[in-house]
Amino acid sequence: MSADLVLALQAVIMGIVEGLTEFLPISSTGHLIITGQLLDFLDHERRNVFTIVIQLGAVLAVCWAYRQKIWTIASTLHLWPAQRFVLNLLVAFMPAALIGVSAIGNIKHYLFHPVPVATALIVGGFVILWAERRQHVVRVQDVDEMTWKLALKIGFAQSLALVPGVSRSGATIIGGLFCGLSRKAATEFSFFLAIPTMFAATVYDLYKHRDLLSTDDLNLFLYGFVAAFCAGLVAVRVLLRYVQNHDFTLFAYYRIGFGLLVLATAWLGWIDWSSGG
Repeated sequence: MSADLVLALQAVIMGIVEGLTEFLPISSTGHLIITGQLLDFLDHERRNVFTIVIQLGAVLAVCWAYRQKIWTIASTLHLWPAQRFVLNLLVAFMPAALIGVSAIGNIKHYLFHPVPVATALIVGGFVILWAERRQHVVRVQDVDEMTWKLALKIGFAQSLALVPGVSRSGATIIGGLFCGLSRKAATEFSFFLAIPTMFAATVYDLYKHRDLLSTDDLNLFLYGFVAAFCAGLVAVRVLLRYVQNHDFTLFAYYRIGFGLLVLATAWLGWIDWSSGG
């Protein structure tokens, strides 16, 4: 198998991982860090740029899945219900944006490695189990019923996901449940909040790493982008159906099991996780 074909397959695999994990409460960043090192995909810097680009594929999947809702909001933006919805998104977006700009350099330097990611996966899994075992009182059935104060609380919850392995969707969904949102409302708000958050993060990171952009990587970016878009569509639709009749306990056990597996391979020396990011 030629080296170009291997790289293309790796790019598709990375795209699928991004699309499937971005909207599930299991951490896309954590899975990309671990998968990228296992595949030995590109060098560290080029891999980071690649993961930034393919995030756009995943967020466009949300835009496509909710295109009717987005169009309705855009076409009625002169009315208060649409204005309130957009305001809630902006309020929820701000905590992660402000903290991210000031702290992302140190976070990437110290925490963007498989072992810290595995630790965060495990801790987050236990948090989900704890959240699912407490009494859940629903006060908000639909995202259109949210107030800006609730949005701000969920925004601070999302900022925890700056730590790789925590999971942006997991933090916002569990944060929403703590704030009294129904599972459907918490999940949908997580999807909508991904749009400004991921667009802003992608533009910011691409600007910072613009010197690393190369036309030689264009095909790889395209393969990963398309794969992330398709997998993201599947993940959004499956998760929405899943939460109608299930809680998030399954994802918690997956996080704990996967995190323990990574730590076990590191402790037993089966995989050298220390050399990559």
